[in-house]
Amino acid sequence: MANLLDELTGPVNEQGQDVNVINRQLPVKIGFGSVLFEIALWITLPILALICWFVLRDPLILIGCAAGVLPGVIFLFMKVSARTYFQQLEQVIQSAASEIDNYLEQRVQILNNVVGLVNRAVELDKDVMKSVAALRSGKVNDANRSDVADQLNATFSRFALQVEAYPELQAHNAIADAMQQNSYLQREITAARTVYNNRVAQWNTDIFEWPTNMIVAARQGYTTRIPFSASKATKEAARATFF
Repeated sequence: MANLLDELTGPVNEQGQDVNVINRQLPVKIGFGSVLFEIALWITLPILALICWFVLRDPLILIGCAAGVLPGVIFLFMKVSARTYFQQLEQVIQSAASEIDNYLEQRVQILNNVVGLVNRAVELDKDVMKSVAALRSGKVNDANRSDVADQLNATFSRFALQVEAYPELQAHNAIADAMQQNSYLQREITAARTVYNNRVAQWNTDIFEWPTNMIVAARQGYTTRIPFSASKATKEAARATFF
């Protein structure tokens, strides 16, 4: 059988293709088949045992009838275990998101400190000062996490351009250290986002694993989670000419 996807013969999109993260949460749903499956675990073996008892009239078969509910009991424990797993995974995802917030707040603090140093030496752009003031007044949370990251990137870029105009500032140890810490924290944010996305992908895969996980996820009202996505401005900046 030939390859379904043949990289030698195409079709190929010569213009290339950009991709985006779809900003939508998909609910987990189960049909009547899943409900029937759960019912069958409880009643199939007992019914078969009762039929055998009516035919053979052997008292031992009644014991088998009582033992026939074991599949249902086992599946009940499996569902409890799956619910516990999802609760724990949810905490892991929350922790990964908090790690990103910690690094973002550290970048805000560094920006506050270094702008204070530079502002005493030269007059900074008013837009930089406004950005710093806005960042200083807010906390990082689920609603503004991406916006804070974009503002930090833009502010540090404008700040770095102004510092380059003053050679004496570039030689300032405190400022040089701060800019180095900023670069380090940006790498840590990227790594933390990768960890977060991996956990989100794990969640999004596991909630659709039938039967146990999917049934539990549907009953709990779980939905898929949205991974990190770069803003339109960041994507456009990445296509710019840097050198």
